Amino acid sequence: MAELVLFWHRRDLRLGDNVGLAAARDRTPHLIGVFCLDPGILGGDAVAPARVAYMVGCLVALQQSYAKAGGQLLILQGKPQEKIPALAKALKADAVYWNRDVEPYSRQRDTEVVDALKESGLEFRTTFWDQLLHEPGEIRTGAGDPYTVYTPFWRNWVKRSKAAPLPAPQGLKALSRQQMTAAQTAGCIDLPTAEDLGFVWTNGFPVEPGEPGALERLEEFCSGNSALTTYDEQRNFPFVDGTSRLSAALNFGAVGIRTVWAAAEAAYGRSRSDETHNNIQTWQQELAWREFYQHVMYFFPELADGPYRDPLKDFPWVNNEDHFAAWCEGRTGYPIVDAAMRQLNEIGWMHNRCRMIVASFLTKDLIVNWQWGEKYFMQHLVDGDLSANNGGWQWSASSGMDPKPLRIFNPASQAQKFDAEAEYIRQWVPELRSLDTEALVTGKIAEGDRGDYPAPIVDHKLQQALFKEKYKAQKG
Repeated sequence: MAELVLFWHRRDLRLGDNVGLAAARDRTPHLIGVFCLDPGILGGDAVAPARVAYMVGCLVALQQSYAKAGGQLLILQGKPQEKIPALAKALKADAVYWNRDVEPYSRQRDTEVVDALKESGLEFRTTFWDQLLHEPGEIRTGAGDPYTVYTPFWRNWVKRSKAAPLPAPQGLKALSRQQMTAAQTAGCIDLPTAEDLGFVWTNGFPVEPGEPGALERLEEFCSGNSALTTYDEQRNFPFVDGTSRLSAALNFGAVGIRTVWAAAEAAYGRSRSDETHNNIQTWQQELAWREFYQHVMYFFPELADGPYRDPLKDFPWVNNEDHFAAWCEGRTGYPIVDAAMRQLNEIGWMHNRCRMIVASFLTKDLIVNWQWGEKYFMQHLVDGDLSANNGGWQWSASSGMDPKPLRIFNPASQAQKFDAEAEYIRQWVPELRSLDTEALVTGKIAEGDRGDYPAPIVDHKLQQALFKEKYKAQKG
């Protein structure tokens, strides 16, 4: 009898350019995909309905891709430590394959799955790094240490050759009727909707869930005179559609990172303009930031639980709960901050420039613990990724791996520079649309013009001075 291999999908919800899946297909066409709805993730207190709905959409697309390739994707629900070994044993699988992850929870869970498979005498293969162009440990300092500063990491990382995309497996074999009965006995279920799982999301997504939608968006972004060719010039303006919007697809692996890099390199090769080359390389640097944060999370897993820098480990945050609630609701009296938070609450996504603005405002103006904001983002972002979200928040809070940690954004200056005509503010704070642009970008709104819009809940100048004073005291 031909070998049967199970491939456990996690953050790689596609067939194409999938390192572990390609290795499994090289071994046998009797390759069955599995996804386990993990209560350790879905039952947490930082789960965004938008993210769950996007994940389910990716799984729908993945099931269709498997069917077209002749195979199938099975769905389990429960602890992977129990469900994966039980399914492998029920199907008499010869091996279970999966790609590795950098997050502390995933690494601990995977160790427990390995132990359970060993106990059952089942083979496993877990040496594959799919979500990274360079695995942790491959990019190190001259002293052999992991990097803790981005710029030298980028210089080392970018000069390394990158692997080419892998083709999607074809000619797969589905389970027999008898095997399907065994799979159902082992707990396989029909794919539930997000609503079935207790999450309601009806506001759409930045990119259609699944591999086809991600590839279509990638091609659109990297073609001809697309946003990629003006990326460096336009990426900081939140009212402009100047970014790839592929963050959720990369987070769930609806598109392979080698495919993304190859598309950027192809666009670079087609261009004869130094300006366009600069724009493309700026986007490549953003891809490297994503990878830097994942390497950092792998080598410093304690970041998931607290600050990297000593001065912020026992920082005397004010933590005014009313101020935090106003920030969450987009009712701070600072139009650019409120516009960004309302965008997040409504569509489950926020422009990256605005993520930095609101994070600086929460930590430096309201002097609220950055972990409150980190968690709120994860409760709402469709592209919420532990490594990137944690890295971004620690950067903004002056607690992370930044050689110049004490950065404070002035909301008015940011609005004047990046939303000069107040188009973004008017879109997301409609009660202020009729006001003059200067009033909107400076935040200096006359009392009689506010209507129901709140006055500023804090004074930026006073608060930044207070934060600096606290920071200086902490540094000793």
